[in-house]
Amino acid sequence: MKSRLYKGIEPIIAVVILVAVTLVIAIGVIGWIMGWWGTMGATESVRVYPDSYINASNKVLYLHVKNEGSASAVIYKVEIVGVTTITTFGAATTETTITPGQETTLTLSFNANVVAGTNYQVKVYTKAGNVISATVQAK
Repeated sequence: MKSRLYKGIEPIIAVVILVAVTLVIAIGVIGWIMGWWGTMGATESVRVYPDSYINASNKVLYLHVKNEGSASAVIYKVEIVGVTTITTFGAATTETTITPGQETTLTLSFNANVVAGTNYQVKVYTKAGNVISATVQAK
C-alpha cells in the first residue's frame, strides 16, 4: 500500500479560514469606529416628568427630565408636534448631555405660537436613536 503524506491543508479550508478571519477583523474595526464597544451593556433611559409645561406668553418649553439609565443621554432635538422643532439648547449649543442619574429642567425657547390651556405632544430625540414622547400643557 501506498502511504500519502499530508504536507498542508486543503485550499478550500484555507479560503474559509481567511474569509472568517477577515470578517472578524472587519467587524472589530467597524465597531471601534462606530463606538459600539464603548457602550455595550450601557443604556440610556430618559424620563420626562409630568410637571413639564410650556409658557405660552414667553414661548418657552420647560422640560423636566431625568436619565434613569446607565449611559449618558445626548439630546439633539426636541419637537413640539405640529408646532415647531427645537435644535438649539442655550448658548447656541446643538445638543445637551444628561449623565446617568442626572435630573434637570431644560429651558428651551422657540418662535412659534401656542395656545394657553392646550395640551401638546412633545418628542425628545436622543443620539442613541430613542424617541421619548410626553404630553405637556401650555400655560
